[in-house]
Amino acid sequence: MRLKLHVWRQRGPADAGQMVSYDMPDVSPDMSFLEMLDVLNERLTLEGEEPIAFDHDCREGICGACGLVINGIAHGPTRGTTTCQLHMRSFKDGDEIWIEPWRARAFPVIKDLVVDRKSFDRVIESGGFISVNTGSAPEANILSVAKDSADQAFEYAACIGCGACVAACKNASAMLFVGAKVSHLASLPQGRVEAGRRARAMVSAMDAEGFGSCTNQFECEAVCPKDISVRAIAKMNREYLRAGLLESES
Repeated sequence: MRLKLHVWRQRGPADAGQMVSYDMPDVSPDMSFLEMLDVLNERLTLEGEEPIAFDHDCREGICGACGLVINGIAHGPTRGTTTCQLHMRSFKDGDEIWIEPWRARAFPVIKDLVVDRKSFDRVIESGGFISVNTGSAPEANILSVAKDSADQAFEYAACIGCGACVAACKNASAMLFVGAKVSHLASLPQGRVEAGRRARAMVSAMDAEGFGSCTNQFECEAVCPKDISVRAIAKMNREYLRAGLLESES
């Protein structure tokens, strides 16, 4: 296939960026999207040009490191798929493809298509864990978990923290990410003790990082590579409100 790429190039956080166009005359439909970028970078390197910086790690749709806005859609046109698992057969010969980084105040651009997502780490640090105050971890089978609760927790735990939900939201909201993390632990008996405190702490951290609010457009659910439902946001809101009511009564 012959394609024309328009790629966001930005030398550093303080520099102005711009779209730069590249012709790709011989792209195999069996290439992944990142393999196609590898081919382009190899050519740029041989021509003495700076290769395009982009995030990647496992290339198996597991780690959440990859993340590009492709033709205006976070992770590209195939639903339930990370950028690294997107294949070029999703495009047609002669297509023009526009490639941009996640765009959000809380995800500042480092270089080209790479953004700083440490804000997610700080939100997790604020409460995305279960406290163990003494002794070793208890035997896992001591505390039984109902199948419905286990299934629900597993659904929310599938979140890989890629940030597509933020990139897709017009408000750059992280509610689906935070909702998945809060709801995962709140669905399990081990996490119920701290459920309210966790929700309040993580929502406060999310707000402090500069993420926007949710206005129920459901764009986050549409682009999530793990198909996490916005039910996670509703569950988080319930935990947050319940914690506030209990605090006001005490």
